[in-house]
Amino acid sequence: MTTTRLRPVGAQEWDAAMRERFDSARGRPGWISGQLLTPEDEPDARTIVGTWRSREDWAAWHDDPAFLEQRATLERLEAEPNRTQWFEVVADARADT
Repeated sequence: MTTTRLRPVGAQEWDAAMRERFDSARGRPGWISGQLLTPEDEPDARTIVGTWRSREDWAAWHDDPAFLEQRATLERLEAEPNRTQWFEVVADARADT
């Protein structure tokens, strides 16, 4: 999970760039899913929940030149550096399984 806080004027552009980033992850080795969340009471906060088969798959995507180009756009719109925290899946429940 990655959390960040956005500059007041950049939220729509940042969200659009993040949707593009999710699109670029589709088809990458190890990609499972991604969600972009914002708290109801903090419209400038964002949490990204990305699910990958392995940290190595995630790291390979982060070395991709297109990813690095998008990162520059996202960082320009962030009010502070993002924070990433790793979690291991203990249980997974979905409607379609």
